[in-house]
Amino acid sequence: MSILKGVGVALVTPFHEDLSVDYDSLTKLVNYNIENGTSYLVVLGTTAEAATLSAEEKKQVTEHIVKVNNSRVPLVLGIGGNNTLEVKKQIEETDLSGFEAVLSVSPYYNKPNQEGLYQHYKALADTGKKIIIYNVPSRTGQNIEASTTLRLAKDFPNLYMIKEAAPNILQYFDIIRQKPDGFNLVSGDDEYTLPVTLAGGNGVISVVGQAYPKEFSTMVQLAFDGKVKEAYIIHNQLVEITRLIFAEGNPAGIKTVLAEKGIIKNYLRLPLVAASPQLQEKIKTQMTKI
Repeated sequence: MSILKGVGVALVTPFHEDLSVDYDSLTKLVNYNIENGTSYLVVLGTTAEAATLSAEEKKQVTEHIVKVNNSRVPLVLGIGGNNTLEVKKQIEETDLSGFEAVLSVSPYYNKPNQEGLYQHYKALADTGKKIIIYNVPSRTGQNIEASTTLRLAKDFPNLYMIKEAAPNILQYFDIIRQKPDGFNLVSGDDEYTLPVTLAGGNGVISVVGQAYPKEFSTMVQLAFDGKVKEAYIIHNQLVEITRLIFAEGNPAGIKTVLAEKGIIKNYLRLPLVAASPQLQEKIKTQMTKI
């Protein structure tokens, strides 16, 4: 059974005004999540603005989170890209001793076909490391179809999970229904968390969950316990804020929420910018209702 069950959160990288990494805020964010019920932490995901961190910063951020976490919850490390051999090499050369698994996004920009996607993950599986497939067509430009995911799941036991963020929820249900034993699906879309968990998913790797870890974790636990009505009460409370935080892209929205909560400062690195004043106002108004 995978220990990655419940609410995982894809941590943001907090910055100072000069856009250097704000390690004190990162410490605060990690502790806030662990103390409020987050099941595991995802390091250097898309939400972390990993694309704009230097190799040295990635190393320092990773080491910092490992140290602050101090083995309290499992950790997942994001290592992905659109050069298969390079991603494979990175996975092989990275010290993964502090991590439960690698989260690897499907190749973006190149737009491989389904066979190309299969061969990409086959190459990563050859590392022997535990790998979570990450399907997010809105960012990569290509969908990993359910049939490809199922083929990979059956052929490579160490590809043992998918973070599924396809826009079509039926795809999630197809995978859950047909997957082999030992293969798990987590929602990669915050708003789908509850229906996907109730259908047999393993919870979520969440963005909004890092601002509302207690609420999100409670909702997912209620779903595991089959307390559907109670779970939907929390789901409905969080729907509006979830939609707002993605209105101008990620992590602009979640950084607004975390800054408003006093956990981080609201700075992003180009090409991303902070949420517009109008959206920030909407987010702040919605936060008072939760």
